[in-house]
Amino acid sequence: MARQQRHGEKLTCSGWQLGALVALRMLIGWHFLYEGLAKLLNPYWSSSGYLLEAKGFLSGFFTSIVANPTALRVVDWLNIYGLIAIGLGLIVGCLTRPAAIAGAVLLLLYYLCNPPFVGFKYSAPTEGSYLIVNKNLIELCALVVLALFPTGRILGLDRLLFGPPRIVDPQHA
Repeated sequence: MARQQRHGEKLTCSGWQLGALVALRMLIGWHFLYEGLAKLLNPYWSSSGYLLEAKGFLSGFFTSIVANPTALRVVDWLNIYGLIAIGLGLIVGCLTRPAAIAGAVLLLLYYLCNPPFVGFKYSAPTEGSYLIVNKNLIELCALVVLALFPTGRILGLDRLLFGPPRIVDPQHA
């Protein structure tokens, strides 16, 4: 059983628990990377369709982006390269915490643009019928958990950049 100490608190996690967090990080990273590459390789992709479907209190903001071609190009570019950078960061465990936080913010924007609330109908088909909780919200929460654990320092380039996490001997904890 591994123990970690952070800011005076003792965190106890088994190797399996830490391994599961690293696997979760890499899987979410793959999802982000794939989504970014799919958009990059599709010359017809644009966020305009998603933004035009916006509902809720920020719908005016999201639809105003589509009305401004320069803003739409910036949003498309940020979306594509943000997904790729976040995905790579999570997969290789480099700057893991900023990547997880950036991914959570991006997913929050997706969630706020098309929230799965009662009475909101969208023209694009979804994978299922959601009520408040959808895959964006679930993945967002998973990224918040990953931002709180130093998984990049356990297995990732963060270990080379910042060193391994401090391990406390359970005999002396």
